[in-house]
Amino acid sequence: MKAAVLTGIREMELHEVPGPAEPGPGEVLLKTEVVGVCGSDIHYYVDGRIGEQVVRYPYRVGHEYSARVVKLGEGVDHRQEGALVAVDPAMSCGFCSQCRAGRAHTCEHLRFLGCPGQAEGCLSEYTVMPAACCFPVPSGMNEEVAALVEPLSIGLYAHRLSGGVEGKTVAILGCGPIGMCVLMPAVVRGAPAVYVTDKIPERLQAAGQAGAVWTGNPLTDDVAAEILRREPEGVDLAFECCGQQDALDDAVRILKPGGMLLVIGIPAVQRVSFDVDAMRRKELRILNVRRQNDCVEEAIRFAAENRQVEAMVTHRFELPNSKQAFDLVADYRDGVMKAVIRF
Repeated sequence: MKAAVLTGIREMELHEVPGPAEPGPGEVLLKTEVVGVCGSDIHYYVDGRIGEQVVRYPYRVGHEYSARVVKLGEGVDHRQEGALVAVDPAMSCGFCSQCRAGRAHTCEHLRFLGCPGQAEGCLSEYTVMPAACCFPVPSGMNEEVAALVEPLSIGLYAHRLSGGVEGKTVAILGCGPIGMCVLMPAVVRGAPAVYVTDKIPERLQAAGQAGAVWTGNPLTDDVAAEILRREPEGVDLAFECCGQQDALDDAVRILKPGGMLLVIGIPAVQRVSFDVDAMRRKELRILNVRRQNDCVEEAIRFAAENRQVEAMVTHRFELPNSKQAFDLVADYRDGVMKAVIRF
């Protein structure tokens, strides 16, 4: 089968690789339909690592995808055959202390697609996955929207951890795909005001169209001062979605006493810092968001009910042009929001 494979820093080639093994008990063989290019994929493409997870070449990344079920392993419900599914890329053991505590996303034996040392990614024509990771989507949902379920589930999980946004003022710092996946549910679920920052004008325009009451570019605006001018007491919730030190600094400035900072972005560096004095005086709460936990079905329902999710896709590529897709996203060119690779 064909697969797009990392072969070095900012190097990707189309290879002919062995197809996956036959699906075992509880597994399904999937034919890939659409793969979304994620920021974590770009870390591996540009830096060759995220923290201790280091790429050994050649290696296949990719974890946001939709696929068609083509073959069932023993014990899998026959109704899944032929279904278009959104795939949860996290394969947990179900038995460790984390899984038993309801934290499958921090499973002690987790295997995550496109994560070095765990599992090869989905940038290939076929994959084998546990049937439990495959969620059939409604008949009216297309392959691109189904592939967006994975990042949308992260945004919804962040909402869950925040305690809900209804009646709360919200700031979203960084409005790439994850920022948009936080923004859309915030508007739908009753946040009275959502403020959005990003360095790409086209993303700010999209945020305004999605319901943000104000957008600002930290390259040209003092975004914290502008938000505080509109919310003198500060905002209730800040979602950091870009992995940048200046966004963390802005979050501490704009949060009201007792506010919560949810850190979703992945920094390219090993250490970040906070204004400890301001955090202490305000008694701010800081919560890291680790992927998602049990939010896939909720994300499918949200995507089915909100057509604006589909508008996140701004660029489309075919599998042989995967490197162009990764270069586009890595360099933030052409106002890219979400690039997808179609099979």
